[in-house]
Amino acid sequence: MKIVKFREKKHFSYKRKILVRDLILKISVGIHGFEKKRKQRVKFNIDIGTDPNLVPDDNNLDSIINYEDVIKNIKKITYKKHYPLLETLAEKIFLKLFENRRVKKVKLRIEKLDILKNTSSVGIEVEKSKFNES
Repeated sequence: MKIVKFREKKHFSYKRKILVRDLILKISVGIHGFEKKRKQRVKFNIDIGTDPNLVPDDNNLDSIINYEDVIKNIKKITYKKHYPLLETLAEKIFLKLFENRRVKKVKLRIEKLDILKNTSSVGIEVEKSKFNES
């Protein structure tokens, strides 16, 4: 006799993202002497993918990824330390964001706004995902 299991029918397919757009901070970053002496304006754009099966709970902020916490963490990471490379800074931010088990994927863009003439910005964009955890 064959046993047939019925799966619960899904009515929707979700992708959940937390967005932080155009966060501009004055930070110490760069390899040049003048960049080490003076903070510069840097813009952050972040897309954070989360588990689509998580259900937000109005009475429990731990059920979501709080964008205010994301911003506080970036400010804390960049506040006093100098980063020679944007890539190094990005890795530090990834490490912090992925401490939250709800974070599954992060797309991070970091741009220096005032560093090169004739450009509005120069920077990097990196995307990182967690492997499925069993």
